[in-house]
Amino acid sequence: MKGFKALAAFGVAALVAISLSGCAGSSTKESTGGYIDDTVVTTKVKSALFGDKAIKSSQISVETFKGRVQLSGFVNSEADAKRAVDVTRKVPGVRVVENDLRIR
Repeated sequence: MKGFKALAAFGVAALVAISLSGCAGSSTKESTGGYIDDTVVTTKVKSALFGDKAIKSSQISVETFKGRVQLSGFVNSEADAKRAVDVTRKVPGVRVVENDLRIR
């Protein structure tokens, strides 16, 4: 009888531990608030790029994850790519800019 109670207690403890591990955070997933923050940053970056007359922002894609902004797409020159990165860095909420822009 003692063995059965011990085994049952162990089983319940294991079940609780497994259930709670699903609640743990992950560095690859984002909370709802984090997703909204990144969406706001993406919108601000796109707006800043669109407002800069020297850059053709329709050819630039912007993606944000935890404040890390990735610029991809095509620009006409190295100067345009540098300008896009500089404009992006000035946007509040941007922590890092990854420049994956290609020159035509």
